[in-house]
Amino acid sequence: MPAPLPLFALPAGSVATHATGARHVNRSRPLACPPAPCARYHQNPHFQTGLPNGPRCMMAFPRKLIRRLPVAGRALVGHRRSAGTDLGLATILAAIAGAANAGGFFALGQYTSHMTGYLSQVADNIAILNLWITFTSLLAIGAFVTGAAFSTLLINIARNSHLRQQYAWPLAVQGVFLICFSWGGIFTTEAGRLFSLACLCFIMGMQNATITKISGARIRTTHATGMITDIGIELGRAAYRVIGRDAAPGLDGRKFAILLRLVLAYVLGGIIGAVGYAQAGFFFSLPLAVILLGLSLPTLLRRAS
Repeated sequence: MPAPLPLFALPAGSVATHATGARHVNRSRPLACPPAPCARYHQNPHFQTGLPNGPRCMMAFPRKLIRRLPVAGRALVGHRRSAGTDLGLATILAAIAGAANAGGFFALGQYTSHMTGYLSQVADNIAILNLWITFTSLLAIGAFVTGAAFSTLLINIARNSHLRQQYAWPLAVQGVFLICFSWGGIFTTEAGRLFSLACLCFIMGMQNATITKISGARIRTTHATGMITDIGIELGRAAYRVIGRDAAPGLDGRKFAILLRLVLAYVLGGIIGAVGYAQAGFFFSLPLAVILLGLSLPTLLRRAS
């Protein structure tokens, strides 16, 4: 079968090479290793149209994707931060928080990131002398605070030790605790239920503290009250700009888009968590643990090696 024709006609004595265009080759004397044409880009008429190009090119994209996944994970949890990496990590964590919160409600009957609700339960049940629910609410609040404190401790220790893993460690610990939570279904006693509740509240506290430290207190992902409040503020500014007579600052489009993105990620994560618990029970949290460990372990293992 004749070789396919090149995409572009080249002058005599020139060879197509990748990213350098035509290169002239002196043919007056033989070359031991003549420059080979880049068949993938210049001599393959199907490459530009995306048609199959044999096993080698079909395997190239998955291999590159697999190689780039650890790089992407290290970029998201690396010590060098940017607005893009903060937003990318916040989107993933918001989806995980929504999934864990919704799945946790179906598993335990409690929204484990809603500390305002637990404080209200403490006040209400102290008033009616219901000490058991008061104890349960205080346990959830204490686990959340402990998780936030432990995350901050890990970040500060790693930062002061000049390690570049200060954000990978909290995510890895959260992944391990999600694995522990996935086995909460084997506990049928009230003590086992309390363990699962405390475990999930601890995870929520760790995650909220982690993204707060990473973003400089600009983003929180485990509850949407603040984000929805900010959306209302931006809409109010936009309305005032329309009806006001002075040149007041209007809607901050970039901030508004970021808030909508995080809220949407939280809602989608909640849907996934609810459906996941209906299908797999407590084991719905295992994929969430895999995501967190997949983000953090490349950084930890790379540093260890």
